[in-house]
Amino acid sequence: MELYPAIDIRAGRVVRVRRGDPGSERLYHTDPLAVAEGYARDGARWIHVVDLDHVFGAGNQSALIADLVRRVPLRWQAGGGAATAEEAEALFACGISRVIMRPAGGAALLQDVARRCGGSRLALALDVAGPPAGASQHAPRALDHAGAVALARAAASAGIGTVVYTDLALEGRLGGADVGGAAALASAAGVEVVVSGGIHSLEEISAICAAGLAGAVVGRALYEGTFTLREALACSSR
Repeated sequence: MELYPAIDIRAGRVVRVRRGDPGSERLYHTDPLAVAEGYARDGARWIHVVDLDHVFGAGNQSALIADLVRRVPLRWQAGGGAATAEEAEALFACGISRVIMRPAGGAALLQDVARRCGGSRLALALDVAGPPAGASQHAPRALDHAGAVALARAAASAGIGTVVYTDLALEGRLGGADVGGAAALASAAGVEVVVSGGIHSLEEISAICAAGLAGAVVGRALYEGTFTLREALACSSR
């Protein structure tokens, strides 16, 4: 199991938002480089980075991300969901190791991006359940279980064997991730599943590992001191 400590960047700062709502921003650090270097010192092998400016249609942090990748030579996974092959290629040009694609373009887009970029360098974002009524327009489109399985199978057919699974009702709340749903998706679709959203305890990381899932993205719990990255890495390697 792989652990992906997260850095969400907006206007050059490390923040977190809930359910895609720009107004819910909470600042955690003013220096993304310091956060990334701290992750590296603590033993991270990957970092999960999200360009919230791009997500919210307010420019991008490409130059900053490229600098972070250059100065902290770990493997970097870009979240936020690239929507086109061109967006994926721009992230790879920054030195990103894996780009997470949005599912909106369906199977045809996934096949095109996998052909152009290589399926092993891509993952598919699958957001289930969904935010409540009245949530921000930037909130990802949610899927039911059957829709998630169908898209995961389409991705696997295109050569994209990794899915990042988020229950949007739990994301950003430190209320626990949907480990059971992630495991069911992995079994039904035959893909590797990385769990994201709501992870709040070392016991939960142990449960994700025990379920045979491929990894977990952890953000707010690290920033708020619920557990340390070193502790989480120790749990994920047992």
